[in-house]
Amino acid sequence: MKLLEGKTALITGGSRGIGKAIAIAFARHGAHVAFSDLVYDDLARELEKELQALGVKSKGYASDASKFDDSEVLLKEVVDSFGQIDILVNNAGITRDTLLMRMTEEMWDDVIRVNLKSAFNLTKATQKYMLKQRSGCIINMSSIVGIGGNAGQANYAASKAGMIGFTKSVAQEIGARNIRVNAIAPGFIETEMTARLPEDVKKEWAEKIPLKRAGQPEDVAGMAVFLASDLAAYVTGQVFTVCGGMNQ
Repeated sequence: MKLLEGKTALITGGSRGIGKAIAIAFARHGAHVAFSDLVYDDLARELEKELQALGVKSKGYASDASKFDDSEVLLKEVVDSFGQIDILVNNAGITRDTLLMRMTEEMWDDVIRVNLKSAFNLTKATQKYMLKQRSGCIINMSSIVGIGGNAGQANYAASKAGMIGFTKSVAQEIGARNIRVNAIAPGFIETEMTARLPEDVKKEWAEKIPLKRAGQPEDVAGMAVFLASDLAAYVTGQVFTVCGGMNQ
């Protein structure tokens, strides 16, 4: 059963990690997939071909989600090419981890701009199309760090906590137009971002998780498919943790 048959999705930060897993999962469920990243590189080309091989339309875009004008242009190009936009996944994100005493203003601003302002940019650009068609689904990628905090990640935690407040507010604003807005808060997920951590640190994290393993990007993608589908037609303004129980 294909849960997203005929829908069109846009995923930011879609060339790798969680974004790539969501793109593949959406395509397997019948969605046409547009995805963006800072550059249109070999990874983007490979993903584009992989998605098209699943029998859906797919196109990668080079676009800076943290820039308002870029986001407006991106949405126009996506709608011109695909004809509609039904699902937006705000997944673009970076880390600049260090203790607050060592954190520079630039490290703070970069994370807030890429992680949080990008969601404002893309949601505002997408909203006008969804309001006109009186339907849509927006999924914002938060983090359990945005719920419980984490030493050395004050900037990242602030950006992801902001994503939760943003999600709940926008859900209240546009729910009457049949547009749903939810957030996913992943826990410790094995991606290119976490691969840089030492093995002993990753093992220590896994031991803290009730399910005794790190999550995979596909674990997050499964939740995204549910939220984007009609199975979640009465679900909005919520935050779903995908963390193996580590925040309990």
